[in-house]
Amino acid sequence: MEAVKIDQKDINNAAWAACDTFRGVVDPAQYKDYILVTLFLKYISDAWRDHYEEYRQQYGDDDVRIRRKLERERFVLPKGASFYDLYEQRNEANIGELINEALDAVEEANKTKLEGVFRNIDFNSEANLGKTKDRNRRLKMLLEDFHKPQLDMRPSRVSEDVIGNTYIYLIERFASDSGKKAGEFYTPHKVSELVAKLAGPKPGDRICDPACGSGGLLIEAAREVKDRNFALFGMEVNGSTWALARMNMFLHGADGARIEWCNTLTGPALVENDRLMKFNIVIANPPFSLDKWGADEAENDRFNRFWRGVPPKSKGDWAFISHMVEAALIKEGRVAVVVPHGVLFRGAAEGRIRQSMIEENLLDAVVGLPGNLFPTTNIPVAILVFDRSREKGGANENRKDVLFIDASRDYLPGKNRNALSDEHIRKIVDVYRARKNVDKYAYVATFEEIMENDFNLNIPRYVDTFEEEEEIDIDAVQREIEQLEHELTNLRTKMAEMLKEIVR
Repeated sequence: MEAVKIDQKDINNAAWAACDTFRGVVDPAQYKDYILVTLFLKYISDAWRDHYEEYRQQYGDDDVRIRRKLERERFVLPKGASFYDLYEQRNEANIGELINEALDAVEEANKTKLEGVFRNIDFNSEANLGKTKDRNRRLKMLLEDFHKPQLDMRPSRVSEDVIGNTYIYLIERFASDSGKKAGEFYTPHKVSELVAKLAGPKPGDRICDPACGSGGLLIEAAREVKDRNFALFGMEVNGSTWALARMNMFLHGADGARIEWCNTLTGPALVENDRLMKFNIVIANPPFSLDKWGADEAENDRFNRFWRGVPPKSKGDWAFISHMVEAALIKEGRVAVVVPHGVLFRGAAEGRIRQSMIEENLLDAVVGLPGNLFPTTNIPVAILVFDRSREKGGANENRKDVLFIDASRDYLPGKNRNALSDEHIRKIVDVYRARKNVDKYAYVATFEEIMENDFNLNIPRYVDTFEEEEEIDIDAVQREIEQLEHELTNLRTKMAEMLKEIVR
């Protein structure tokens, strides 16, 4: 009998309910790693079980033969390391240690894909999970929650997309709960979708996110390609977030993605032959105005990424943009990056770098978005699109203008955060592709106009969204006043007559 399929909402709700064990006791920024790692282990255990059953039907009870077959699968689950082995041991006094050992064994058996992924998590940590008795109780509840039928993630029952989406759903919920202090690992899904569409990856492209967080933007860019002919690359400075990105890639079937744990600005790891690797598409939502980003080392950067100028020590925005442009293929690569508005108009070194990139004819579009889209900040942001095919010798070298889009008034208001709808995204992408003026929404500016504005890219300088107030008819207003005064006089006369009749 065919297994019953479950839908996305059910599995999302069940996974979110499993967080109750930690809520109010452990900070979401910490417990998210425990939940996401458990979800990952449960998924690979269910997938393994499903395949074991499939082979058992072919080979009967020949365990050796079945295991030999399973060893050729996408990943290997060593004996004793599955979620179900741990579930059976959930009452043991050292359950935290047992989970750690199982994760070590999984990592060891899948070194090429999962090496280091679990190194930052400790299920036996007193600091994170409490003293032994409390810790054991929480871990037992966690295992029991994930053992519920709703979280049966066998591939015969749940598609890989559903698991991947649940993972992203949890990351989004954790980002909202963590608020400004820890939400940087996540880019709202709709913003990721928009950035990916503006970047426009094609089959065969190498796609890189040098500040990849949990990897959502890379997944969206991969979806845009429509087939599996792409290569994904990422860099992330935070170890826990890097692990989330690796698991995210695995859960979305992007096992070959190369995600490096490194500081992109001071020590990028995506390097070949001592040079920066080059990509067809470079996308990112880097941390806004990062302080102490490494300006001191930038002068002597061995990849010469900051030759246009070194951005200020306290604002790393143009440092990320400089890296991205340098990592894009010459005369071909495209860059789409989310930035705070200050990037558009700040002066000094930032102004000089901005001017240089415009004079090199690299800037293709500036898209202003509404405020309050992110869990980390309520400021409005913009997306800059750079296109190296506009360089001399590139396919678009004759395109000299820059498209400005002001989409700041198009959003779905929310209780905590605003959001973009499919329609808002479609409108921006259509106008970007059509590259045309749209009244109070988009303007194609010439190089000369931008130069006249002293290379200031502040969007209101180019897109006039001023709404004229309706003209007031002074004569009509005067007539209305006279009418009201006449009515008031009549009322007063009537009132005086009525008062005379009252016996005092």
